Amino acid sequence: MATKDPNEPFTRLSVNEAKEKLDAGTAVMVDVREPDEYVEVHATGVRLIPVNSVMHEVPQIRELAGDRQEVLFICKSGQRSALAAEFATAAGLDDKDLFNVEGGTQAWVAAGLPTGD
Repeated sequence: MATKDPNEPFTRLSVNEAKEKLDAGTAVMVDVREPDEYVEVHATGVRLIPVNSVMHEVPQIRELAGDRQEVLFICKSGQRSALAAEFATAAGLDDKDLFNVEGGTQAWVAAGLPTGD
């Protein structure tokens, strides 16, 4: 179940909740791992923007989201994606609802959710 800590600029959600948002068309998901990790395995339909690039890529993230209000960040296990959401907020992406996918790509794969392009 999605949880919001008042001290964080994002909401934590499970991989299944993330998949539901993607299927509903209300969200876009950004993978913030490094390119070599992304090539190994990634959730279907994610866009790669490494965590250290997030602050500079807020315009690209905003464009990617379009009229969708929700931006989901995913990494390997959930740590870098939380940091990416913090970076995105600091860089001005405060007009979208930001989410951290708990358990990251490892949990996505373990849940049998679709991977690849």
